[in-house]
Order: sequence, then C-alpha cells, then structure tokens
Amino acid sequence: MGDFAGRTVLVTGASGGIGGATVRHLVRAGAEVIASGRSEEALAALVEETGARALPFDLTSEDSVRAALDGVDLWGVVNCGGFGGEIATPTETDIAVFDQVIRVNARGALLVIKYAARSMQRLGRGGSIVNVSSQASLVALPGHISYGSSKAALDNITRVSALELGKYGIRVNSVNPTVVMTPMSAWYWGREDIERPFLDAMPLGRWATEDEIAAPIVFLLSDAASMITGVSLPIDGGYSCR
Repeated sequence: MGDFAGRTVLVTGASGGIGGATVRHLVRAGAEVIASGRSEEALAALVEETGARALPFDLTSEDSVRAALDGVDLWGVVNCGGFGGEIATPTETDIAVFDQVIRVNARGALLVIKYAARSMQRLGRGGSIVNVSSQASLVALPGHISYGSSKAALDNITRVSALELGKYGIRVNSVNPTVVMTPMSAWYWGREDIERPFLDAMPLGRWATEDEIAAPIVFLLSDAASMITGVSLPIDGGYSCR
C-alpha cells in the first residue's frame, strides 16, 4: 500500500472512531502521525496506544489552525473532524446549528487545507489530502439538510483543491462513508423505523465498521493511489448506486 516511512500525516477528528482507526492504520503503515481532536482524554489514550503526537487546535478558529500548523512539516492530511448537528427538515432547521455544521465540516477542513498545503508546497515533495465526507453529500437523506449540505461543500472543496494543488504534486480526495454504528449514532440510526428501511435499500445490507473506512483513507493517501485525485469515493455498501 505504499511506504509511509519519513512521511508525517495530520489526522483531525482523531478522538473519534473513524479518526482513531485511521491513526492506527497509518502508524502500522509506518507514518509519523500527528493527531488532533476535541476530546483530550480520548486523544491522550490514542497517543499512549499508538505513539502518535497530539496537536489539539480549534477547527473553527483560523488563528488556532494557523498557529498549530505554523512550521509543521506535513506530507499528508486526513480531515476527519466533524460535527453532526441535528436531524431536521428544511422548514424545521435551526439556522444557528446549520451555520455551526458548515463552520466545522466545510470551513474547518478548508482552513486545515489552507495551512497544511503551504507546508507541503514549502517542502516540495508533493503530498496527499483525504477529506472525510459522507454519503449524505451524494444522496438526499431525510433530516440531513445541514449535515448533507456541509459535506457537499466539502466535496467541492476537494475537487477545487485537487485542481489547484495538482501542479505541486499534491493529491486531494474524499471518502464518502455510510453510517458507522456507534453509541453516538445509534440514537437515530438504531431506531427500528430508520435502520431497517435504510439497510433494506443498501445492496450489502449492513453498517460499516471504522476499519472499513480507515483502510480506503490510507489507500488514497498512499503511493498506490498516485494517479487518483479529485474523486469522492463512496464507502456505503452500494447505497448511492440505487
């Protein structure tokens, strides 16, 4: 899958399930990993487990992102930090929540790209960025007006960044996962009236695991994907092919 030796990769959202799994996969692949996340306790445990280096910062603050990444030599980035927001229809949505979802999921990822790409350009060794989007950007899901909109914006950030950064040898891609069933997601997706119809509409008919998302992320970062840029890769059991 490509040798990550001598390559430093930043993973945001590392205190969450997909982010943590991605850190573990990257460390096993030989990368030097810098982990950022909201939960200090979960981040500390991940650092203890994997040997990654913690670098907490606020995704919603440009000053915080700039200060954290200033002078950090990066080869790769995984933008996994995110905020789920609410389950609401367009007529019921709380615009303050909508604004915060966009602020974290789209604007926050763009801020990380803005300052990480400067590091990659300075080093002149190319690089790879993977944004963790969602199947909610590819298909309309009930109640997902805020989250789906933020991830659709992230997919466009992916495409434009791939266009603009390709001349520096920097590849930019997205993965678009389906639901990973965790205690945090079970309150909604675990409901019988939600889970059964959703899985019945999915060709593979089951939820994804964290490792099933992390492995394609690492592939897209790796040299095995050296001719792939600007794509949004569904990891959704075939749901979006309906």
